[in-house]
Amino acid sequence: MIQCKRVYEQASSEDGYRVLVDRLWPRGVKKTDLAFNEWCKALTPSSELRKAYHGETIDFAAFSEAYREELAQHREEGQRLAALAKKQTLTLLYGAKDTQQNHARVLADWLRHLTVS
Repeated sequence: MIQCKRVYEQASSEDGYRVLVDRLWPRGVKKTDLAFNEWCKALTPSSELRKAYHGETIDFAAFSEAYREELAQHREEGQRLAALAKKQTLTLLYGAKDTQQNHARVLADWLRHLTVS
């Protein structure tokens, strides 16, 4: 199972393996206060793509498509996390305010559709 959760939400025993998937450390959160197992920068949107989306140069549909193209370059890393998700709950942690349209949701969907060998 793969789920997404804001870093500002309380950690839970049901979260399983917690992975921070933001390129930048979330504002207002001390590194010592965040319960996470790893910080996976390899599967985050590029700085250029992130800035284009947050600067409203592109909409969410264009962002999602471009992000999936970037993710295709990191398939091996994605397969590692997808394999983890087959054994235990995988929680993708993000800092975005929008809980419906954000990169963690795109990443979760991409991971769910990866073929794990």
